[in-house]
Amino acid sequence: MGSSGSALRVCADHRGGINWLSLSPDGQRLLTGSEDGTARLWSTVDGQCCALLQGHESYVTFCQLEDEAAFTCSADCTIRRWDVRSGQCLQVYRGHTSIVNRILVANDQLFSSSYDRTARVWTVDKGHVSQEFRGHRNCVLTLAYFAPKDLPRDPCLEAAMGGGLLVTGSSDDTAKVWQVASGCCHQTLRGHTGAVLCLVLDASSHTAFTGSTDATVRAWDILSGEQLRVFREHQGSVICLELTDRLLYSGSADRTVKCWLADTGEMVRTFPAHRHSVSALKYHSGTFLGRWQSGSQEAQDRCVSTRFTGSGYACARAFDAQSWGGGRVAARKGPVDRCVSTVFTGSGDACARAFDAQSGVLQRVFRGHTFIINCLQVHGQVLYTASHDGALRLWDVRGLQSVPSLPRKPAAKRSLSRLFSNKVACAASVPLQPA
Repeated sequence: MGSSGSALRVCADHRGGINWLSLSPDGQRLLTGSEDGTARLWSTVDGQCCALLQGHESYVTFCQLEDEAAFTCSADCTIRRWDVRSGQCLQVYRGHTSIVNRILVANDQLFSSSYDRTARVWTVDKGHVSQEFRGHRNCVLTLAYFAPKDLPRDPCLEAAMGGGLLVTGSSDDTAKVWQVASGCCHQTLRGHTGAVLCLVLDASSHTAFTGSTDATVRAWDILSGEQLRVFREHQGSVICLELTDRLLYSGSADRTVKCWLADTGEMVRTFPAHRHSVSALKYHSGTFLGRWQSGSQEAQDRCVSTRFTGSGYACARAFDAQSWGGGRVAARKGPVDRCVSTVFTGSGDACARAFDAQSGVLQRVFRGHTFIINCLQVHGQVLYTASHDGALRLWDVRGLQSVPSLPRKPAAKRSLSRLFSNKVACAASVPLQPA
């Protein structure tokens, strides 16, 4: 059933639920956005709050942290940019006429989606709207961006795609692909029979994966608009997606996470054990295990994959994503730090969990929250969970063990896609002690 995780620290400074948690690219800071209308910056070195960001007139729906600036969006219809050192508000972006529920900073541009049925792109420094995307018939819930460098070099398409492509998902049951330079709709992706709640992109194959309240995940060619595959095993809304190493992970209201082969749609593993919806999901490829004996430098440098999941009632779990199997490893003198890959989850049952990503074995349950876990991040040896109970909790993830999986037929060699900016590898020990 998995052992219980120990809390390093409980940060209860917010006076309302935490809706989102973002890790800076350098791994030095965390940003939380809350129902209390504020955002807070936290140090990953000691877990202390280092800045309070005040100014929004309603709750903060989402946030993104960069090395030099923090971005927040709110139900007050605005977006704000903040200095991460002083906490001062540098810019207010006004123009949306309803709740701004998602933002994305990419390619020196700020993208936003709103309940006003539009998405927009802004100049980061001036705060001006440079493009507005209209066409959805209901709320725009999620968005993702293909940079120009990720698109095919075609002279016929260069003008249309010179600014990249924006993909949006809506409660009108569609996703749309937009030409950022012109604002024109490039493709409308039709096939879902429910709201599109989440999406991830695979730059190498120009594919978008969308998850919906119709209990399916669908793969689309974003250039042609063709529906490539339908992933049908879930029995409830698909709430969150993560794509790594040609494997697609989906968290659902049916209380499970499923692992799929992204290229074929074959379902290869189910991660159960949640007592409510899976609300957050994170694959982490470097969870510290401890000291061990290794015979080769290659073995010393290799990490086992792990995935973490979250559930609708406030628990999170972690899974081993990749078996350690292979050739015999000879012993050598001197200990070596070893790490594994894990799937971490957050759930409506108020727990977080860690699963062995390859075998699917539940390794640890992190209990302490009293309401749904909305978001989680992993850095070094620490799991961070943010909950609607208003608390940010820090958990020790050392000691997770890799569990060998059953042998499988050799798979064809597949390219790796690097899609997420917040990935961190094994890091030095964080100087925190259990609370």
